[in-house]
Amino acid sequence: MTAVENVLIVGGGTAGSALAIPLARAGVSVDIAEIEPAPTALGSGITLQGNALRMLRDLGVWEQVSAVGFAFDSLGLRTPDGSLLAEIPDARTGGPDLPATLGMNRPGLAAILADAVRESGARTMLGVTVDALDDTGDTVRVTLSDGTAGAYDLVVGADGIRSKVRGLLGIDAAPEPTGMGIWRIHTRRPKEVERTDLVYGGPCFIAGYCPTSQDTMYAYLVERARPRDAVADADKPAHMRALAEGYGGAWDEIRADITDPDRINYTWFESLLVDRPWNRGRTVLIGDAAHACPPTLAQGAAQCLEDAAVLAELLLAADRLDQDLFDAFMDRRHERVKAVVEASVQLARWQLDHVEDADVPGLMGRIAAMVTERP
Repeated sequence: MTAVENVLIVGGGTAGSALAIPLARAGVSVDIAEIEPAPTALGSGITLQGNALRMLRDLGVWEQVSAVGFAFDSLGLRTPDGSLLAEIPDARTGGPDLPATLGMNRPGLAAILADAVRESGARTMLGVTVDALDDTGDTVRVTLSDGTAGAYDLVVGADGIRSKVRGLLGIDAAPEPTGMGIWRIHTRRPKEVERTDLVYGGPCFIAGYCPTSQDTMYAYLVERARPRDAVADADKPAHMRALAEGYGGAWDEIRADITDPDRINYTWFESLLVDRPWNRGRTVLIGDAAHACPPTLAQGAAQCLEDAAVLAELLLAADRLDQDLFDAFMDRRHERVKAVVEASVQLARWQLDHVEDADVPGLMGRIAAMVTERP
């Protein structure tokens, strides 16, 4: 007998889906309340490090992911004119039998996880979120935004960085901007782009790209944050092209394709870390609802997947749900996530402050060594 018989997961993104799949496969009745009226995935592409790939393999979707993504095992550092400075072997944090890194289209990952959710037997309710929670001690009575109500052994807030569940629990935590903003575009992959290459310097803090399939990639430019509405949609291509003028090599071809504002996404780098515990009674936060970090270490999705894996393991191994289980969850997750968030923010801060002697390789190496160990 598992610790729970029925679970409501609020949010059907990476963390919510990754939790629903193993629970439903084990016979737990799982409902997912997803506020979007149809399947969606923001952003253009996603970079998945080896420890994220390990979690996806554990979920049984690695073959589908590897078939549509673009795997690579090194990182390139270039000068603004496109010249190669260094080619660095990337850490295989998922183990020697998985690539170090894989890029893929974000909607593709969402579709693979959604298929696995359906096959697991979990039920997804689209266009619905939670409006009220009432924890009676033995159950959580839930009122949904469509007026329906139900009772669950466990409610999981996996509803993102601006989590409604977090607010309903009275947890006073909010994302904080780091001072950087990132421009992304989904575009064609030049033939010479076979891994992530980064430029530190030029008109931006970072200029980089990541292949996401045999034909596609996403490219990004990181500058000092500006108001989100400072550049009108119609002017976004011209602004991003102007930033890209300072870069050569593959950027010559990328720049020529920066024409469609619908393929351009601008967001701020933000960070969030909820103090332990992440639960209040029988409701718990996971993923971006509990922690988020700028993408300087490309660990955001990996940490969401790890949260789901650890929580599912604990729930399926226990015969009751109590604070001891949530404390065990925190013991395995909080310090690890805290290290990732703090390191990701530190990398951004060093660049904003123009710290020339920052030990970037040392910091990245310490995080890589940590996440190579299973959570």
